[in-house]
Amino acid sequence: MRAVDTNVLVRLATRDDAPQTEAAEAFVAEGAWVPHIVLVEAMWVLASVYGLGPAKIATAVEMFLQHRDLTVQDADVVEAALEHFRNRPALGFSDCLILEVACKAGHLLLGTFDRELSRLAGTQGL
Repeated sequence: MRAVDTNVLVRLATRDDAPQTEAAEAFVAEGAWVPHIVLVEAMWVLASVYGLGPAKIATAVEMFLQHRDLTVQDADVVEAALEHFRNRPALGFSDCLILEVACKAGHLLLGTFDRELSRLAGTQGL
């Protein structure tokens, strides 16, 4: 299976450049894999460049999880991270994903200086 880069996800989410959106759709139509890092980068772009708030970021993640042609790396981990993010949007999606990746890998406790993140089970505030 082929993989996608951040800008492909951004085009699929924003649809703000017709030729690039068409090219992105054509590329993923044969199936494409979305690595965690690409998903995190895309959410950062949507938040910082496009000004999307937490609710719309959550919707974008969900859209990629449900997309018929995309396979998100460890979709179960991403879904768990999305649940944390929806419950505590101040965390940021990337922090939620870091926790869930560590959990799946069996590497808890997750040490953090982030006060909000340290409130979640599986973390330790430092």
